[in-house]
Amino acid sequence: MPSWVDPVVGQASEAVGGPWGRHGVVGRALFWTPLRICLLFATLVLALAWIKQSPCADGDWSGSKQYTHLCYSDAVPLFGSYGLDDGALPYLDATVEYPVLTGGLMALAAALARAYDGAAAAVGLLPDVPRVFSYYAVTCLLLAGAGLLLVRAVLGLAGRRPWDAAMVGLSPLLLFHAFTNWDLLAVTLTTFGMLAWARRWPVAAGVLLGLGIAAKFYPLLLLGVLFVLCLRAGRLAAWARTAAAAAVAWAAVNLPVALAAPEGWSWFFRFSGQRGANPESIWNMLITGAGGELFDGPLAEGQSPVVLNAVVAVCLLLLAAGVAWLALTAPVRPRVAQLAFLLVAGFLLLNKVWSPQFSLWLLPLAVLARPRWRSLLLWQATEVLVWVVTMLHYLGTANRGIDVEWFFLGVGLRDLAVVVLMALVVRDVLRPDGDVVRTSWPGVDDPAGGVLDRADDAVTLSRPGPRGAG
Repeated sequence: MPSWVDPVVGQASEAVGGPWGRHGVVGRALFWTPLRICLLFATLVLALAWIKQSPCADGDWSGSKQYTHLCYSDAVPLFGSYGLDDGALPYLDATVEYPVLTGGLMALAAALARAYDGAAAAVGLLPDVPRVFSYYAVTCLLLAGAGLLLVRAVLGLAGRRPWDAAMVGLSPLLLFHAFTNWDLLAVTLTTFGMLAWARRWPVAAGVLLGLGIAAKFYPLLLLGVLFVLCLRAGRLAAWARTAAAAAVAWAAVNLPVALAAPEGWSWFFRFSGQRGANPESIWNMLITGAGGELFDGPLAEGQSPVVLNAVVAVCLLLLAAGVAWLALTAPVRPRVAQLAFLLVAGFLLLNKVWSPQFSLWLLPLAVLARPRWRSLLLWQATEVLVWVVTMLHYLGTANRGIDVEWFFLGVGLRDLAVVVLMALVVRDVLRPDGDVVRTSWPGVDDPAGGVLDRADDAVTLSRPGPRGAG
């Protein structure tokens, strides 16, 4: 009962009469089940997200409207840049810097938008809007569908804590970044992959994770998390089936494009290597503080930051080693979501690119790893701050924007909030009696664990602890 056990929910419930009564009837609602209520929350938040984005939807960004209204979205300018307005196909006709499945979503939205534009021209009853508007509206509808499915997947992974899905449905991150880019596609596929793993369907989990990797590369980290946990539990056969299915699914999506347009398909990988430090990354703050001379120094156009790439690679390897060590030495095997959150959060902190919408990757993992409203809302408040200072920084001081120092302050606060959240998760791993998921119900181990749930340890680097906290 969230209003009994979470102080934030208890205080918020005062607006509707206070916490749930001692004699209240639970579990007998005919329609308003926890799932439908959480989906209603997400619908309202996604509707507000569209209202926030609507000033930028027609492509008229005069007066730097995309920054002053906080409504910037990559989909609007790339509609023309990729030739989608003229019917160009990603990779075949245009160079696209995204993985194949994300490019497929762009092409699908463009095709549906052209169908609407044709129907609007033929039938006078339909609103006649600019082509970029219809394309962006269709894109947002597709992403909104992904957002609703994300809530469903999180509720399935929450076990006997279904109301944790409300933390996704009411998320400020969903409000601000649902339609900034196409990341919700990969996040939803990855979360459903976790749900399939929780249901003990390793092949289906692999297929969904493989499709997620075909949309954004970060779901590959989840396979690493499952590997080290399966190693500890002696369940590597299940992991092997998942990894093989993921490889087949990824290849099935990528190989046709790679064979038909090798240059267009490979551009994502080449572009990733050539990119410098993203403005919101810790590396950009270090480079800027050193006057631009740190690591590779000033680079010519198209030149790869070799030194920076090497430093980042070493840091990420050390991160992976640290997470694996934690997984093998913890007194109780960490839950899947705990380890996944730590690895993905560390990856974002140490990677050379952390676009603001990438934080959506963390949303379901954070909710499942540590479902406490206060810490999650405080972290997301810093994410909103990063978006605000990013837009004001891009606006420029000549247009009443802010200097880079204020921008870095906002980014630094966000990074600190993520580090604190990681530390809290590590504390729960090392002290499982403080893990709210394991202590909510007697005998609960890992609702998202699948074959790992309640499994005995086979490989550890320390003495195994008890298999439950309840």
